[in-house]
Amino acid sequence: MSLMKIFDTAGSGMSAESMRLNTVASNLANADSVSSSPDAAYKAKELMFAPTQDNDGGFGTQNTNSVNNGVRMVGVTESQSPVESHYEPGNPMADENGYVYGSNVNPIDELVNMISASRSYQNNVEVMNTTKQLMIKTIDLGS
Repeated sequence: MSLMKIFDTAGSGMSAESMRLNTVASNLANADSVSSSPDAAYKAKELMFAPTQDNDGGFGTQNTNSVNNGVRMVGVTESQSPVESHYEPGNPMADENGYVYGSNVNPIDELVNMISASRSYQNNVEVMNTTKQLMIKTIDLGS
């Protein structure tokens, strides 16, 4: 693996965690939204990631072994948790039976996801900083 690919790998991780943080923010912003039907209610979004594959051996030769060198987003799914229904006949969004339907966002789960994504982002920044420091020290050894 080329030394410069470390930056690509950490950068793709930072990008993935940034998307994850944006999704968490969107879910939390819609946590208290209501709708007049369970189908129209906001459902929590969840990102799906997959490793990126590189077949290059690092010196311009094709290698038969694939090397994981990052992560990419492959899709967005909606949570399958049931939506909440509340009896509020005075609410203008209520259906004919007086029920409104809330989102299926669990704020505690979203906060855990936010902390996890933030820490993963910080770890990728540390990888980049450490690699940069090691490269600088290697150059200093040659002088």
